[in-house]
Amino acid sequence: MKKDRNNRKAQILQALARMLENEVGGKITTARLAQEVGVSEAALYRHFPSKGKMFEGLIEFIEETLVTRMKAIREAEAGLMAQTDAVIVLWLTFAQRNPGMCRVLMGDALVGENARLRQRVSQLFARLETELRTWVREAELRAGERLTTTAAAFANFIVTFVEGQIHALVRHGYDYDAMRYWDEQREILHAFMADRVAQSAPVN
Repeated sequence: MKKDRNNRKAQILQALARMLENEVGGKITTARLAQEVGVSEAALYRHFPSKGKMFEGLIEFIEETLVTRMKAIREAEAGLMAQTDAVIVLWLTFAQRNPGMCRVLMGDALVGENARLRQRVSQLFARLETELRTWVREAELRAGERLTTTAAAFANFIVTFVEGQIHALVRHGYDYDAMRYWDEQREILHAFMADRVAQSAPVN
């Protein structure tokens, strides 16, 4: 029974993301969402007490997906540069493949919704920054990579770069390739990092 309930919640969130992708500028009502899912409005409210909670569920899904994949990158890639490359590609690829969710991240889909949803998105980006700060500290301990900037400044630089690309995706109506200049931008990033990473003996 619990599995069926979770499956239905997932279907509702998938339908919401699909509508956000296909109906840019339109107001998504619970009645239309219920029609998209193929259930009654009452059935929607059995899984989510409000439309705001549906958006919160979508934001939580985005956060957990990104953080889980980031952890896999951290385990698979050696060195801060390789990890940073991989996480930028992860975020940008996720944004391009999920336009509806991307609109939520940039707030475009939250116009007219409860202000707490924007706060929740801010918390998501704050968590991503926190994860990156942790990576820098681990690199210092394990690999002896010492940044001459702070972990906080480095993490903020990476997150705001990606956030800017996602804004461009939304602004151009997804007629934009966020990865178009990545090979060149990666060289700029590596030059930036090379100037700020000093090799030293790992701390035991």
